[in-house]
Amino acid sequence: MSVGLTSHQFQIQPLIRYPIQISNHPHSLQSTPPNPILTTFSHKPIHSSSKTQTQDDGIPIEDVKILVRFKSRHNYIRVLEVSRKADHPFAGSRLLLLDAPGNIHSISFLFTSFTNTYFDVFATLPPILPPGPVGILGFGAGSAARLCLRLYPELVIHGWELDPSVIAVGREYFGLAKLEKQYPHRLFIRIGNALKASVRDGFSGIFVDLFSQGSLIPELQDPNTWEMLKKCLRKGGRIMVNVGGTCVEAEDSRRDGKVVMEESLNAMKQVFGEKLFVLNLGNRKDDSSIALTGNFPDIEAWKKALPGSLRCYVDMWKRFPG
Repeated sequence: MSVGLTSHQFQIQPLIRYPIQISNHPHSLQSTPPNPILTTFSHKPIHSSSKTQTQDDGIPIEDVKILVRFKSRHNYIRVLEVSRKADHPFAGSRLLLLDAPGNIHSISFLFTSFTNTYFDVFATLPPILPPGPVGILGFGAGSAARLCLRLYPELVIHGWELDPSVIAVGREYFGLAKLEKQYPHRLFIRIGNALKASVRDGFSGIFVDLFSQGSLIPELQDPNTWEMLKKCLRKGGRIMVNVGGTCVEAEDSRRDGKVVMEESLNAMKQVFGEKLFVLNLGNRKDDSSIALTGNFPDIEAWKKALPGSLRCYVDMWKRFPG
């Protein structure tokens, strides 16, 4: 591992907005910087707090269960389940971890599709798109698709995922099989290279969530990739991108999350110019960011088209560079 942990430590650092630290000391909770979820099995002494827990606090290890753990051709896959009894906003959730550092690529709750993570930001995109299908490049276990399908009855989604094992885990542990049966004419999943994704007449919108070995894939730092993706859009189409940030821990320590994020945004800037906007999650500017292309929508009309719990994100966008 690139973070120099001992054999007694197992660190999981995700692509999600809030941090969680899990310790093997009973009742021990530790605050961490507020982005992203950070899950750590450690022998360091950690002190507890009697206050009500927030996303910035940890979860005792006795409240977390590993449901499956194995290596596929492309990933080191783990599924964690957080007890519903845990005193934490993520109680009752399942988390999909990929790669050696344990970056989290999907999250689901039993009784709600909302996640309080960047997937909720993704779900604000459909109302500002022209009619037509949406592509999800980097499908994971289907967190973004689940929320969007339930919010927008006319939406059709085509998802691409490189690793068939990730889709298999999604079907078994994250309700993806049920989702496919529920929406047979609105959800289509393909196994393969997401950068070769295409549909007839183009996408109305594209979600890009492409990470490998704990880092945004190198192709996203190349303007040619964004030129290619732009050509996959129909008129008025947009792209929304998880560009990561300091929250992302790569297997290769040279792939600094903040640097890779900036390089990706600069590559997008060369293609989209002034029609590029960034939303920062977390207390620190570089914790985790989402990018959006196209002319900025009418704010009030956008808000009216969204569920109340998602409207707050509309005001958080800033032109890049802001």
